[in-house]
Amino acid sequence: MAEQQRTRYEDSDLYRIRHSAAHVMAQAVLEMFPEAKYTIGPPIEDGFYYDFDLPRPLTPEDLEKIEKRMRQIIAGNHRFERKVVSAEEARQIFKDQPYKLELIEGLEKGGFDEYGNPLKEKVEISIYQHDQFVDLCRGPHVESTRQINPAAVKLMNVAGAYWRGDEKNPMLQRIYGTAWRTPSELEEYLWRLEEAKKRDHRKLGKELGLFYFSEDVGPGLPLFTPKGEMLRHLMENYVRETQTRYGYEHVWTGHLVKEDLYRRSGHYDNYKDSMFPPMVDENIVYRLKPMNCPSHMTLFKEMGRHSYRELPLRFAEFATLYRYEKTGELTGLTRVRALTQDDCHTFCTEEQIGEEFTLSLNLIREVLGRYRFTDYKVRLSLRGEGGKYVEDDEKWSKAEAALRKSLDENGVDYFEATGEAAFYGPKADFLARDVLGREWQLSTIQVDFIQPARLGLTYIGEDGQEHTPVVLHRAVTGTTERFMGVIIEHFAGAFPVWLAPVQAVLIPIADRHLPYLREVAQKLREAGLRVEVDDRGERMNAKIRDAQRQKIPYMLVVGDQEMANGQVALRLRSGENPGPMSIEAFLARARRDIEAGD
Repeated sequence: MAEQQRTRYEDSDLYRIRHSAAHVMAQAVLEMFPEAKYTIGPPIEDGFYYDFDLPRPLTPEDLEKIEKRMRQIIAGNHRFERKVVSAEEARQIFKDQPYKLELIEGLEKGGFDEYGNPLKEKVEISIYQHDQFVDLCRGPHVESTRQINPAAVKLMNVAGAYWRGDEKNPMLQRIYGTAWRTPSELEEYLWRLEEAKKRDHRKLGKELGLFYFSEDVGPGLPLFTPKGEMLRHLMENYVRETQTRYGYEHVWTGHLVKEDLYRRSGHYDNYKDSMFPPMVDENIVYRLKPMNCPSHMTLFKEMGRHSYRELPLRFAEFATLYRYEKTGELTGLTRVRALTQDDCHTFCTEEQIGEEFTLSLNLIREVLGRYRFTDYKVRLSLRGEGGKYVEDDEKWSKAEAALRKSLDENGVDYFEATGEAAFYGPKADFLARDVLGREWQLSTIQVDFIQPARLGLTYIGEDGQEHTPVVLHRAVTGTTERFMGVIIEHFAGAFPVWLAPVQAVLIPIADRHLPYLREVAQKLREAGLRVEVDDRGERMNAKIRDAQRQKIPYMLVVGDQEMANGQVALRLRSGENPGPMSIEAFLARARRDIEAGD
């Protein structure tokens, strides 16, 4: 059931500590730059930031001084005092701060809060003061600065940020910081950051020879090497075989679609900014396909009259989609312009929603478990104020009720998030944590009562009348590219044996051992393993080090003794050295590791 008493970050002590640390930092900055203009300083996940309009760029030495001054302020044990003021009083307090005056105007009109977020209605204006620093703020804060552990606070870096995120506005300097309860928590967080840098899929992808980006091809369009393509194939083939076992059928619907279809489905109005520019041929406007659902629904319609006896129909497709992401938002494989989605659309009756949700849920659980994502939560994504949603309250209510019922009947713990729904219906989004505790949205199940009706989909019911089917949208790993980036970092490039592009490399001690190695390699390939023979002119130890850097699971070394006995000497990428064994014994071990998912 939904988490009715879920502890929100905004209500936690860490949120208060970080919010208060942001104010302390702003005080230190204003003391260093009395002419500075300050804007907003909210807590964020794992830390806080504050944006400033400063007379000069900040240096690393400046951050050290600001951090030192923050510790002195914290030691002063200053109370955080809240006071409600009128708009006129607020203007007088911040008369020399133009950004604050703009925020006050928004608060007065009920347009925006003190962070620039849209407001539904007018709210009271409040300020917080500690020591000599006053800020426009609704809180919450700690009672006094002594509740901030000075040894658990650190300023991280400075970045540029446009005021209110609009490039037409002034560029500000954003100081990022982090704050924790204890120094050990801070130390663990800094370790995670350092480890994340080592695991960065962009860095590892190049080191492991998996993919590249080229200016000649264009931003957001990855090029995959033979090893990278093998990894893609293994990922997609695993999902393909698994969902086939669950009763899903695969279709293919191409790369181009007439723009008119997206106008009728509702995607044009909601996604046109994410579509590549139109292509016109003989007065017909085409678009590169940014999503599959209208094509799958058209296929359902073109296949002729459907009976309730045929339902559910489950159309799955590994389709490459194209989205015109902004260049500045492209991030390695996790945000690209060409993406291959493990998409599926299930056409069913209202009565079948629960069963089909359970089927999708079990599939998702199996696949995430195979990739060792066992810590995940489910977000029920609903409509919110100001979003672009198709207006049909009755269908939305039915979809939300069906999704809640399916989650509850399957015993799924979930939390609700308004404003995160698709424009056509609510979603159950699966948010998984990787080994570093970072959260990724991977899988999704969506209930859609709206698009099937807009595109004229029908089936003949048991009563002999036409009915509109319900469509469940489902993705297991999301997109191949993004999921690849996630698992590269999740496994730090050391993929489980079943997933490794190269499972074993055969290394000769001398060139005379190569003919035997090639025979062994052929036997292993015939047994289904992916192997390479390292016949370079390098020394054996250098080849072993290279294989370990490539994170290849097995290294099979062969010298005179191994060749004479029909054996291989096994070394592992972990540094373990099990030693000589028969080819059959190695194959048995590899099969056990693959079966176990190691």
